[in-house]
Order: sequence, then C-alpha cells, then structure tokens
Amino acid sequence: MKTNKSFLKRIRVTRKGKMMARKPGQDHFNAKQSGSKRSGKRRAVALTLSVRNRRRFLPGSGAK
Repeated sequence: MKTNKSFLKRIRVTRKGKMMARKPGQDHFNAKQSGSKRSGKRRAVALTLSVRNRRRFLPGSGAK
C-alpha cells in the first residue's frame, strides 16, 4: 500500500517514532487571542493514531 503523501507532509516522525504535527485551523482569526495563546498555536503536538490508521496512511515511514 502506498503512503498518503499529503498526510505525510503535515507530520514529522521523531527519532523514537513519535509523530508530531500542528493542530489544524490555527493560522488566522487570531487577533483577539493573547500573545501566549498565539505563540502556543505555533507549536506542534504529538499525534496519536490507531494502529489501523497508521498502517493505512504511513506504511514504511518509521512511525510507531
């Protein structure tokens, strides 16, 4: 099965196999937010995918 390239471009797999990605919908309409909240939206969070989805979207990517 092929890797879903559009999904793979949005994540980063760490050395230990953890997947990091930005939460969706964080780019605009942030003028009302406080500065700390806006800077927090720039950070990546760890993704948790089921084994089934990981096997479906990311075969051979090294993700655990």
